[in-house]
Parts: sequence; C-alpha cells; structure tokens
Amino acid sequence: MMQRITELPKLAVRAADSHKGMFGRVLVVGGSVGFSGAVAMAARSALRSGAGLVCAAAPESVLPIVAALDPCYTTAALNEDANGQISMQAVNSVLQLAKENDVTAFGPGAGTGPGVSESLSILLNESELKLVIDADGLNVLAANGGVGGWHTRKKAQCILTPHPGEMQRLWNSVFRDAMPSDREQCAVQFAQKTEAIIVLKGNRTVVTDSEKVYTNISGNPGMATGGSGDVLTGVIAALIGQGLSLFDAAVLGVYVHGRAGDLAADEFGQVSLIATDIIEKLPAAFKSLR
Repeated sequence: MMQRITELPKLAVRAADSHKGMFGRVLVVGGSVGFSGAVAMAARSALRSGAGLVCAAAPESVLPIVAALDPCYTTAALNEDANGQISMQAVNSVLQLAKENDVTAFGPGAGTGPGVSESLSILLNESELKLVIDADGLNVLAANGGVGGWHTRKKAQCILTPHPGEMQRLWNSVFRDAMPSDREQCAVQFAQKTEAIIVLKGNRTVVTDSEKVYTNISGNPGMATGGSGDVLTGVIAALIGQGLSLFDAAVLGVYVHGRAGDLAADEFGQVSLIATDIIEKLPAAFKSLR
C-alpha cells in the first residue's frame, strides 16, 4: 500500500561548534556557451539552502561568467568541445570531482553533446555517488533509454526532476505503453521501473520513490519561468549534503522552493517573478519552517 507523506522532514539544529565541512560538499556540473546562468543559479541556491561548500564545474570558456555571478562558491574548469559544452576529455575530471563531493547536481545548462552524455553515463555507474539529475541531464537520459539503457545499469543513488515535457521524453525512452495522464501514477510507475526518486514538477509537484508519495502544496504559476528548475536542483542537492535521505531532501526541497516562490510572488507579483527572486527568498522560506 502506498504511504502518503504529509509531514515535512526536518533539518537538525546546528551545533554551536559547527563548521562548513559538516553541512555537505555540493558539486554542480553544467553550463555551456549561452547557458552559464543555469549552473550559477543552481550553485547559488545550494549555498542559500545551507550547503557548507559548493563547487560549480563548467566548460572553461564560460567559467569566468559563472565565477563572477557569486563569490561564495568555488569553480572548476572543464575541457569543452567546439559547441562550448563539456567535452569527452573532461569525463575523468567530472568523475574525480564527483568523488570528492557528497552530492552532484548534473545537467543545468549543460547541453546534450557527447561529452555531457558520457560524463553522466560514467557517474551513473558509480555506486557510491548521489546524483540530482535535471534539465539537459534528463534529456541525455531520454536519449539513452530502452532495453539495455541507463536504468538497467544504474548504480548511483538518483533523484530525477523532470517537468511534464521531460517526463514524456523519459517515459517514451523506457516504456512502450502510453504515459498515464494521472501524474501520481506516472511518477510512481517510473520510480518503480528506474529505482530512482522522481520529482515530477508542476502544479502540485509529486515526489515518490514508488513506495512513498508526497504531493506538494506550495508554489504558484509565477514560478513558471526560466531558471526556476535550476534553483530547485540546488536546493535539493544542498539538503542531501546536510544529511537528509534523498527522498526527504526531495520532499523538503520542493516545499521550500515553492514557499520561496510564494514569498517572491507576494512581493513582486506572479507576472514579474524571476528565478533569482526565488533564490533571494530562500532564507525567509527556511526561517518559516521554524
């Protein structure tokens, strides 16, 4: 029987002698020419969500832009291809960086080139890794589904955060049957098939590991704006780094993200709301949990 979650998970109170190493090392891999803001927003939102240390890894030509957008995270330059995306020569660097951190967020603004695809494929095969896969990371998975695809050889612990369009592409790559119109049924079946935690975004975002399910109650239509999903990716990754299970981090992450969006809409209105407004309201959203 499906267990319905209604109570939000809680972060532990920070001890007086806490230090940055106690609250997680988060790696964000992504960015490409023209899409430097995505990886920067994910990294910045991870910082605002309590991560002790955050590193943004991006193709070398866009790294100066990423670094300039916030001085509080570190950066790592990755080899890039002719399209300004992560190249095949960067695969080993991505793997080493992932092993040095507690959780890796993969995909914001990355593109879908061969180097991006191979990097994600290698990460998925590492059983000790925790991955939050979003945006172009999901598009790479959709292009590598089917019999013998990524879900049959996955060893890493994964959260997938698709919006409805990405969910349709993922579904078509794994199942032959039509995708259910019921959002909860769709997310549960996909979680069961892939042994991943699914965050199916949208109005009343659904979070499930196929045995437990949470339907989110926060958020508003103003959050339907570019970059909002990148912010959510950073929030969830930061909560994993602070010790929450992947499922609990996803549940609390989508609520806090939606709560920050509601606070931003209260101040700026839904029409004018942009993704960086959500980041700026994350402190108030976390404070409201108390």
